[in-house]
Amino acid sequence: MGDERPDARPDVLLTGLLFYDLVLTGLDRPPTPGEEIWTGGMGAGPGGIANLAVAAARYGLSTSLATVFGDDYYGAYCRAILAEQEHVDLSLSRTADGWHTPVTVSIAYGPDRALVTHGQEPPYSQDALMGDPPAARTALVHLEAEPRAWLAKAAANGTRIYADVGWDPSEQWSPGLLDQLALCHAFLPNEAEAMAYTRTDSASGALRRLADLVPVAVVTRGGDGAIAVDQSTGEYAEVPALPTHVLDATGAGDVFGASFVAASLQGWPLKERLRFAVLAAGLSVRRHGGALAAPGWYGVHRWWHALDDPGLRRAYGFLADRLPADPGPPVPHAPVTPPAPPAPHGAPDLP
Repeated sequence: MGDERPDARPDVLLTGLLFYDLVLTGLDRPPTPGEEIWTGGMGAGPGGIANLAVAAARYGLSTSLATVFGDDYYGAYCRAILAEQEHVDLSLSRTADGWHTPVTVSIAYGPDRALVTHGQEPPYSQDALMGDPPAARTALVHLEAEPRAWLAKAAANGTRIYADVGWDPSEQWSPGLLDQLALCHAFLPNEAEAMAYTRTDSASGALRRLADLVPVAVVTRGGDGAIAVDQSTGEYAEVPALPTHVLDATGAGDVFGASFVAASLQGWPLKERLRFAVLAAGLSVRRHGGALAAPGWYGVHRWWHALDDPGLRRAYGFLADRLPADPGPPVPHAPVTPPAPPAPHGAPDLP
């Protein structure tokens, strides 16, 4: 099982801002000024661009990350987790003297969360970190209003670009950002972002517009699943979300993207790629944090072999032929207290 990797290029190339994430869960409502609330659970781990790096590496993909670590406890902790535990290649990354690793506190309640972040602009830009980027099979990127020079270089050297976008705090949603899709193989925004950038009023309308701009267009819809078009194969797919208990949604979109890339590198049909990505994202929200919630092959393997829901067994029957014979050792998750609650019937939790 698996891709034999005909060359020595990294499977996935990444760059972006890294955070130390502290996640608080178990609240039934957000806090108000002057109030102290005791939470039911807490977890910690690397976040930001680390979400994509760990999610990809846990599928056995060779993953190269260019980021900046602060010369503090948080930076040292995140570097150790990524390099020693997750085996991410950090040769393109730097540690900045006198700069503090950004910290995000995620306060999760119900299916949503609020984020509080402290940090400064890193002393090295993405272009400075990348320089002339190494040729890679794929790159996972978050597009920004100002195009990055390294992105065009990567596309020119044959790297397939899988792109996403973040929330636009100005809420201008400049359509000019979509010009960068000319460099991309795939674009995977959520439906709010997709509709805002395309000036459409439905996820399906946004998908049609994006399919004119990029070979593979995907629109994620949270609890409603995802829809996608692959113009290179003529495929259309729509899949529902995984029934699950949402503990913390931090990084679920990144897990979706990395899982879609992993399945794409295997050459799976579009519907299988989409189902697989939805499944992995659904499993990740049962855990604290972003990066360390990624299930990897081990988590997907355990879910499949514990599954007793007939409908899900049929929908995900392709996994019987797709999963590796050896999914590897158990993947570490963020230390938490107390353990996550069990999932509903038909959607077994990870051990």
